[in-house]
Amino acid sequence: MGSCLSAEGAAALPYALGAAAVSASRSALDDVGTGIKRGNSRKKMRTDSSSLDSNMETWLHRVPGRLFFNGSSEVASLFSKKGKKGINQDAMIVWENFGSRTDTIFCGVFDGHGPCGHMVAKKVRDSLPLKLIAQLQINSIREHGHDNIRSSALKSLASEDIALMLADEEARTSNHKDSRPDFFMTMRGPFLKAFKVMDKELKLHPSIDCYCSGTTAVTLVKQRHDLIIANVGDSRAILGTRDEDDSLIAVQLTVDLKPDLPREAERIRRCKGRIFALQNEPEVARVWLPNCNSPGLAMARAFGDVCLKEFGLISVPDISYRRLTKKDEFVVLATDGIWDVLSNKEVVDIVASAPQSAAARAVVDLAVRAWKSKFPYGKVDDCAVVCLFLNSNSNHYSVFNSTQ
Repeated sequence: MGSCLSAEGAAALPYALGAAAVSASRSALDDVGTGIKRGNSRKKMRTDSSSLDSNMETWLHRVPGRLFFNGSSEVASLFSKKGKKGINQDAMIVWENFGSRTDTIFCGVFDGHGPCGHMVAKKVRDSLPLKLIAQLQINSIREHGHDNIRSSALKSLASEDIALMLADEEARTSNHKDSRPDFFMTMRGPFLKAFKVMDKELKLHPSIDCYCSGTTAVTLVKQRHDLIIANVGDSRAILGTRDEDDSLIAVQLTVDLKPDLPREAERIRRCKGRIFALQNEPEVARVWLPNCNSPGLAMARAFGDVCLKEFGLISVPDISYRRLTKKDEFVVLATDGIWDVLSNKEVVDIVASAPQSAAARAVVDLAVRAWKSKFPYGKVDDCAVVCLFLNSNSNHYSVFNSTQ
């Protein structure tokens, strides 16, 4: 297959142009002040940044098929609920007709943490899909210009990041040699670049303090039979599918990227970061600075958290691929407020038994009850769930159904 974004019309271009305009404006803001007094420059950057974010949010609200509040569509159900720890730091998105393709959908959940975690999660929710569209559009142009897509997509990554990414992907794709590698190769580079640019933008953002704040991100793009997932942090994606006996089972599609995973721990310790659990929660491994018992981050990869980026924390996504079949019924993306109290199978059973439009809320409601039962003296965590239904009768999936 060629580019992920086809030349089905010039409608794809405004999305890329919108993303490029925001990115260009952000770059211009980053360069402001070299010949101006720092105080005035910073005030101008904060004002202009706030204006840009507001304008982008207004524009995004008008995009058809882009859902980010509690609700549902013909193909998806979304629900988020604030816990007992303060402001809801979770965010979510379902974007149908992604990149102006009627056969493509983008989904994601984002779990913010730290003082500005809610702002980081929302920023990534809004900006990351735009950056991915822009990268796909750039690759489409390069492909028609006969450029080497793979090398151009990877050339800006650090050698360590490339080595990590290739090692992860070789292991994950070894069993998928016959499962449409063109789609995987087309999407992999843009995903990597979009995540890298997103993290850099957060680091330089004049009005969001990401020094000790960040967010997870588990995102997917589904295009017809192809599913690609990019994951940073410990939010999770699972699949509800049928086994050989036609029984509904849960298949975990992502790995919770915790600091005590061997491959993550090795990198963190090599970069002088420390990993240990607190006495009152011995089951939770955390990342700490070399000479200071701070910040205690309970994940090995995240957007933001600038204070740990020199000590092993990375924002390089773990990327995986799956070829969908008629046995696959739905995908669930959720923040760890769900997985801390519910098993994969419990979530799959809830989604299967609930009305499609209320499936995400049903999962959240059960998780909240489980929190109160299992941790009666603890604070219920924020919860966010996206359910994507693969066998919907809507036009969005008509091609998929007709070929099964």
